[in-house]
Amino acid sequence: MEYKVTVATGTSEYSGTNNYIYVTLVGERGESERTVLDNPGLDFRRGAVDDYTVKSAADLGPLILVRLEKQKYWVEDNWFCLYVKVSVPGQRCSYTFPCYRWLVGDKVVVELREGTAKKISDDTLPLEISHRKAELQERQKIYRWLAWAPGIPKCIDAKSEADLPQDARFDNEKRSDFVGSLHYALLELSLKKLAIKFGKSWNDLDDFKRIFWKLRSPIAEYTMKHWKEDSFFGYQFLNGSNPRMITRCKELPSNFPVTGDMVQSSLIPTTTLKEELKKGNIFLVDHAIMDGIPANVIRDKTQHIAAPLCLLYEHPEKGLIPIAIQLDQKPDKDTPVFLPSDPPLAWLLAKMWVRHAEFQVFQLLSHLLRTHLVVEVICVSTLRQLPAVHPIYKLLTPHLRYTLEINCRGRTQLISPDGIFKRVVSTGGDGLLILAQREYKVLTYRSLQPKFDFLDRGFLYSVFVSGIVSLYYKSDSEVEQDSELQAWINDVAVEGFVDVPHFASELKTKEELITLLSVVIFTSTAQHAATNNGQFDWCAWVPNTPCTMRHPPPTDKDAVTMGMIMDTLPDISQSCFGFLSFLQIPMGQYVEQYFTEPAALRVIDKFRKELKELEEQIIAQNEGLELQYLYLCPSRMENSITI
Repeated sequence: MEYKVTVATGTSEYSGTNNYIYVTLVGERGESERTVLDNPGLDFRRGAVDDYTVKSAADLGPLILVRLEKQKYWVEDNWFCLYVKVSVPGQRCSYTFPCYRWLVGDKVVVELREGTAKKISDDTLPLEISHRKAELQERQKIYRWLAWAPGIPKCIDAKSEADLPQDARFDNEKRSDFVGSLHYALLELSLKKLAIKFGKSWNDLDDFKRIFWKLRSPIAEYTMKHWKEDSFFGYQFLNGSNPRMITRCKELPSNFPVTGDMVQSSLIPTTTLKEELKKGNIFLVDHAIMDGIPANVIRDKTQHIAAPLCLLYEHPEKGLIPIAIQLDQKPDKDTPVFLPSDPPLAWLLAKMWVRHAEFQVFQLLSHLLRTHLVVEVICVSTLRQLPAVHPIYKLLTPHLRYTLEINCRGRTQLISPDGIFKRVVSTGGDGLLILAQREYKVLTYRSLQPKFDFLDRGFLYSVFVSGIVSLYYKSDSEVEQDSELQAWINDVAVEGFVDVPHFASELKTKEELITLLSVVIFTSTAQHAATNNGQFDWCAWVPNTPCTMRHPPPTDKDAVTMGMIMDTLPDISQSCFGFLSFLQIPMGQYVEQYFTEPAALRVIDKFRKELKELEEQIIAQNEGLELQYLYLCPSRMENSITI
């Protein structure tokens, strides 16, 4: 009996191989001949889709898996296989075996399950069950937990990205993009022929334009022109890279002694602070989490950190504007309340201190901790506890792509003892870890859910997830009885998120599963895009969002001079803090087809159409706006955290 076998090779650089590839088909009634795949000409070239014939002495019955083997020919040559398809002679049916894996090494063997998603209860044959167990046992040896530091989520056990298995690494194009963008940024930030004098201040604010050539964007240029304006300062709390800090204020904090008389000139004449508090038009940004964080020491000079409070007012004509700023959590004679009516340079410097605190919070907490590290826990648990045939593995895998490598790079290049943060950021060194530990103590599962109402609002992600989950789980009991799924959530909660409040170690209902999966996909796509994709726009103009401050906050409003401001802002070398951003795979574009069932493919297709409609709505809402907020356009969101 002859079977037609189609084998697809990956399209990225070096996906092809000149090694020997063997295939064996395994069905319910036995195995085919072990067949070397060899056609005249070149097989397994990059992007190739090759057809072969595999013989069997008898009908194999329903196919269960495909066994691929790679053997060295002269030299070792890795191979990336996309999928294998098998057509049965005399029948219209065909089988698809998703792979999307590297075959690395000589005499390596990979067994691929047929593409239909199955829970463990759906497998009845001993071969199917043993394959699931063997796959997970092997993965658990490869993907191990590591407590990188106390008081934060656990991570993958890898000293650097080089320790990761090939399947968790960037593909060659992605790696080239990353390295190329890094080299380009360093070249640009070398200030061309400007000699960097370490520790030297800029002469005036216009000097920052000297690092603002090609590394720019329309919003970054707008920021450069309007950053001093109060309305633009307020705008960034709603539309910048850290929109989660602002809260409506019904009562002033006891440690923020602002009176109505102090801010009356900022309000419309016919109202008072008390009235506006009642109306809900007063807002507060409180950076109390920064209080007491140890400051970095850069080139033997101690940097400085503040924990400001900022009061804002929704003005009917001017929009959201700041009306009072205090740069320390403890009011005293050396901690004045800065007001818009103060000397202009004093008010400007006070706003810079608020933006400096924003930089630390959004980079380390909103971005690193609440997206990168949160999703890494899900990624490690998924690889350890869910076999490739499991429907939840198939659902999550596209949203976990490359996260392990980018996080390893972050730990070695960004927040390591000699990383970028240590060299140029005021919370570098011990400060960043202490800050992350404080945030982790107040991190809750509930806080990861936007407005806590995925299901109530028919939230787009939850509708999509619900459609997929409902194909495979018909009842709450099926969720509760899925031993692999329960092992997965237990690994997430007990190992990865140690001591996260309200993060249950078991799933009892479909609704709980749908909500959790929606949170994961939302965090790896929209939430990450909100904190990551605009960081260059808001931070490229250094005075708008300083990465460090070299002098302490002012205590005398009348003593603030331009010289003091320039000596406080980052020096020439510290200003060279680059941000890399390039899009890999847009949200909803599942280039790797893990699901093969028509019903699942219909749910995915419907989701893509809804994302397209959402994009059209976002573009329409932004039409005509001087500053457009397009970071959450699906085409501009990564499918996973990769930068």
